Amino acid sequence: MENNIFELQYALDTFYFLVCGALVMWMAAGFAMLEAGLVRSKNTTEILTKNVALFAIACTMYLVCGYQIMYGGGYFLSGITDVDSAAVLADFAAREDGFQGGSIYSGASDFFFQVVFVATAMSIVSGAVAERMKLWAFLAFAVVMTAVIYPLEGAWTWGGASVFGMYSLGDDFGFKDFAGSGIVHMAGAAAALAGVILLGARKGKYGANGEIRAIPGANLPLATLGTFILWMGWFGFNGGSVLKLGDIGNAHAVAVVFMNTNAAAAGGLIGALVLAYILFRKADLTMALNGALAGLVAITASPDTPTPFVATIIGLVGGLIVVLSILTLDKVKIDDPVGAISVHGVVGLYGLLVVPVTADGTTFGGQLMGAATIFVWVFAASFVTWMVLKVIMGLRVTEEEEYEGVDLSECGMEAYPEFTNK
Repeated sequence: MENNIFELQYALDTFYFLVCGALVMWMAAGFAMLEAGLVRSKNTTEILTKNVALFAIACTMYLVCGYQIMYGGGYFLSGITDVDSAAVLADFAAREDGFQGGSIYSGASDFFFQVVFVATAMSIVSGAVAERMKLWAFLAFAVVMTAVIYPLEGAWTWGGASVFGMYSLGDDFGFKDFAGSGIVHMAGAAAALAGVILLGARKGKYGANGEIRAIPGANLPLATLGTFILWMGWFGFNGGSVLKLGDIGNAHAVAVVFMNTNAAAAGGLIGALVLAYILFRKADLTMALNGALAGLVAITASPDTPTPFVATIIGLVGGLIVVLSILTLDKVKIDDPVGAISVHGVVGLYGLLVVPVTADGTTFGGQLMGAATIFVWVFAASFVTWMVLKVIMGLRVTEEEEYEGVDLSECGMEAYPEFTNK
């Protein structure tokens, strides 16, 4: 009878992990639609190519070496394709707390769940450097980011490894990042910021006298669809990070995480929409969309501890922050076409720092130390990588190619050819 219970829990936890991983994979479609909607039509094919290609690169590089670096369990070498049922049952039967103990799921499902997080981090970069970066320079960076840069900071946090042998974020500082406000989102934004600084702004974005010129996206229905896809996928992102489902306590924890994730997204959208109206006297859709995403990023560091009301407030503040951040970055001429650095970076930092408000055992200092470690490593490593790529192959398309749109120069096709004047 007890063996049957173990086997059922193993099946439930593995299936739950796989479903949540599939939801996170679906976020790749959300990023693709959001970014395709917020760039100009002449750059749509290239941004879609980036998103689908980076997902494939992330999956391959994490398979080859990233998983080994992050968790010390290389996919090719660990025998992960095999399972010894008797050994699994004996392991969990030996635990003092029985099947209420640690997570019970297939190692292959763990790899699948982790690899889609890597792709999410890389997806953040594509929108920030849109409309003026060479496709192959971006894809070359994706190789380094997903093979080394992300796995190393992941090893120091979720992997439990010490930072270059000097200190442990978990043991020494009590750092908590439940599902990746910093580990995934701020890391992606740090890599994007390094690229944007070296790349420079789009032509015509900033005038000679410092004025900021809006460059509207081509398809706001598509951007809205992308946001809803991301909102839906985030339930797998945060909910799957509970890591198990097959007992009463964890099933309840999953429900709480789902509830708080949704509450924060709603709060973020409301906060951004209201603030945008106060500032512009218009209901700015793009700010509202980014507000929802900001609420999701903000709650991701600790969706398991707040009450639903507090989660809503955390999200609402994230929505306010993202509007102010987007405006501030524009003033200092950091050109981010989709607001990725603000949504995932600035709000990701906020999400980490607000954790001690609701999570026992965490401190502001510990969270700040974790955030600093992630940002400094990812930004510095990314800056060096971007710089090397700039020297070797260049980062930016020519001025003529940018004017005509990178769809033709980089991909040889247009997303909307029937609307092009001939």
